[in-house]
Amino acid sequence: MAQVYNENPVVFTASGSSIDSRLKSLRWLDDNTYDNEDEGGADVEPIDRDEIFDLIRNITDPEHPCSLEDLRVVSAPQVSVNRNTVVVEFTPTVPHCGMSTLIGLSIRVRLMRSLPARYKIDIFLKPGSHNSEQSVNRQLNDKERVAAALENQSLLASLETVLADVRPT
Repeated sequence: MAQVYNENPVVFTASGSSIDSRLKSLRWLDDNTYDNEDEGGADVEPIDRDEIFDLIRNITDPEHPCSLEDLRVVSAPQVSVNRNTVVVEFTPTVPHCGMSTLIGLSIRVRLMRSLPARYKIDIFLKPGSHNSEQSVNRQLNDKERVAAALENQSLLASLETVLADVRPT
């Protein structure tokens, strides 16, 4: 087994408030005809912070069979939606977390796969929470670096694992 950087993370109780049933009924998850604002923006359903949080809360931590919410890596107040921009700030469990880039990339990929193309997604580490904050933020928000990362089959396999709906036991 690979070395674990944070062997004993603090695990919190999840809030339990889920809006999965509301998400399944939203048009923007099933119908791409509403991706273009020029098609009469009145039919476009707004997306709020809780819906975005619900999309990312159950991503599994790469080192532990816990969700990002359970470890308080992400929380609803760390998400903001302004028109067509989604900003997610996340907090690694330790300042030297070697998995921060993978965690941020998993958040980006989940949102890229779930949201209409009209949304700009920005992912940032919470200021002061990581030793390499600026470097990780640059990697996570550079389209070319993200595209290159998603071409790496090994990295893509790791992403699919943390994004899987079923948590490992």
